[in-house]
Amino acid sequence: MRLRRVASGFVLSAAATFAASTVADAQATGVAQQCRSTDSKCPKTAQPDIETVVVTGRAQDLTCIAQSANQGTVSAADLALRPLLRPGEVVEEIPGVIITQHSGSGKANQYFLRGFNLDHGTDLAVSVDDVPVNMPTHAHGQGYADLNFLIPELVERVDYKKGPYYADVGDFGSAGAFNIRYYDELPSGFVRVEGGQFGYGRVVAGDNAQLGAGNVIYAGEFEHNDGPWTKGDDARKIDGVLRYTFGGDSDGATFTAMGYHNIWNSTDQVPDRAIMGEADPVGAPPPPDLISRWGAIDPTDGGETSRYAINAEWHQNQANAATHATLYGEYYNLRLFSNFTYFLDDPVHGDQFEQADNRFVFGGAVSQLWDHTLLGRDSETTIGLRLRNDDIHNGLFHTDARTVLDTTTLNDIVETSASPYIENQTHWTDWLRTIVGLRGDFYWMNVDNIAGGSSGDVQAQVLSPKVNVVLGPWEKSELYFDFGQGFHSNDARGVVASVNPATALPRSTGAEMGLRTTVIPNLRSEFSLWLLDLQSELVWDGDAGTNEPAGPTRRYGIEFANWYTPTPWLTIDADYAWSHARFTDREPDGDHVPEALVSTFDGGIAVHDIPGWLEKCSAGLRARYFGPRPLTQDGTINSKSTTLLYADFGYRIDDNWSLGLDVFNLLDARTSDIDYYYTSRLLGEPAAGVNDIHTHPSEPRELRISLATKF
Repeated sequence: MRLRRVASGFVLSAAATFAASTVADAQATGVAQQCRSTDSKCPKTAQPDIETVVVTGRAQDLTCIAQSANQGTVSAADLALRPLLRPGEVVEEIPGVIITQHSGSGKANQYFLRGFNLDHGTDLAVSVDDVPVNMPTHAHGQGYADLNFLIPELVERVDYKKGPYYADVGDFGSAGAFNIRYYDELPSGFVRVEGGQFGYGRVVAGDNAQLGAGNVIYAGEFEHNDGPWTKGDDARKIDGVLRYTFGGDSDGATFTAMGYHNIWNSTDQVPDRAIMGEADPVGAPPPPDLISRWGAIDPTDGGETSRYAINAEWHQNQANAATHATLYGEYYNLRLFSNFTYFLDDPVHGDQFEQADNRFVFGGAVSQLWDHTLLGRDSETTIGLRLRNDDIHNGLFHTDARTVLDTTTLNDIVETSASPYIENQTHWTDWLRTIVGLRGDFYWMNVDNIAGGSSGDVQAQVLSPKVNVVLGPWEKSELYFDFGQGFHSNDARGVVASVNPATALPRSTGAEMGLRTTVIPNLRSEFSLWLLDLQSELVWDGDAGTNEPAGPTRRYGIEFANWYTPTPWLTIDADYAWSHARFTDREPDGDHVPEALVSTFDGGIAVHDIPGWLEKCSAGLRARYFGPRPLTQDGTINSKSTTLLYADFGYRIDDNWSLGLDVFNLLDARTSDIDYYYTSRLLGEPAAGVNDIHTHPSEPRELRISLATKF
């Protein structure tokens, strides 16, 4: 029976997850990191020399481990303190990161970081178990990174780095790189059922099974959601994971298979002048037929996507060396129907278009680390190689109510890359270590025009040096000085264009100074002052529904992240980021970078593992803020700020069963997830259209309840 939208109330299903029911279970998770030093403040162990350091997330002291102040890990324990409205919000625990949405729930999220509106992943390298998620030359936008296939209950940790300072990070990594890692063995089996307002229902389950000398994880998820929209999303998502692991931290292998399929309707951003009671004074008089805040101009927008992937990982540690290898293959498909300008280009049929992307992706990576001496000092050197090939068939079509009227472009594309790198870390004294790296990226792009585009072959390459200097530790603190160059690839269709072709691999150059300290008991603080220059900016184009190259830019800013645990039962975190972004080529339209985020704050307070008569209870309150940002290049039109509060409450019935209540947008704030400024035309308006702010509102107050069991 089809699920229908529920005006209020809850839909209970069955479920469970250790992460939501208890923080303590997740605190045991770890990640192998290298810690090399000649000083007792960074102690070495006996053989093997490559030491395993247990990291429990943001509460872990990364002194002697991290290469910069902006590098860290989010663990399942950290995620257990944060209610998740969307799967992609697992990365919002990373300081300075904001995740939003500007259309249906099956579309990739919008990412904000370091003064970027990263669209759906441009200049942000996202991977899961070392398998890249970003899609180059994607039908909707360069670097499209859809995380809707994630099952949050399977996430053991998220490793993150920001800036172009790391030799193992390449394409799309100028602003940052996130690697989401699944458990090799679940802490326990679980079933979890969630339900809530707006037709939301979710069932997820997973367990371990012993198979020979290894462990099998099997998990599956089904979710339905309408959202608050006048025409519900009717989103139906199903996905599953099968994962086999044998061996241990020193020697072992993992084989993973994932499947994901999602179908949805979408309410895209709409012009302010069309929303009842919210007409924008900079636009024309509002049309006679206004929509509600939750209405759509084109109710036939929506999409369908699928992802089927397999990957294998193998690692081996010896006395003074470590080897790691990954191999993956993936089939991906997307059909996305959008209408951002309504009746501007076609006053009869409307401007809806279909973006279709179908591809096979194959790739792999191998790295070898040696522990040795350099000029009599403890040192380690890593060499690595990453390979990737995308066989792409994509196109753009003019449609009316999802019926194709004509073909705009249709191409067969092969994009191949090879990326060798080398990195050395040396401890010169008990207070000085350096990390020096060099990365090469070589690209081959072939575009075969079937209809409406250019054909051609392009070869391009870029070398990216990286340098990190670390001073300390002194008084449980370290200073970091970082420099590096990186790049993002451009869409191959634009690179081979016969008119104004785009640069294939525009360079980024970054520098940073940072401090990490734990000098105050139970408080971890990180501070960064950073600068980033881009040879070519990618800016979102509302008419085309994608991003396109623009001029060079300079960004600089600060980040201040704090994690405080004054008692075992109280956790407080607070992260603030500010940035300044400008074009540097003195363009006549102005120097502001549209959509460049200026400031963000994310913080929360959580009580858990409470002693005494409240021992079965847990609760939390979180605040998310992202400030006004310019919507036009001349800086005359700006968005409003967005502030949202989330709250959650948990009750442990017994050792295995728990109840949870999450409240999103606690104060029912009327804010926006995203704002754009461009020209569109509604029926009855002038043929040239109207310039206006186009808004996708944040969802109203929403309650979700969960029942979970572990076994």
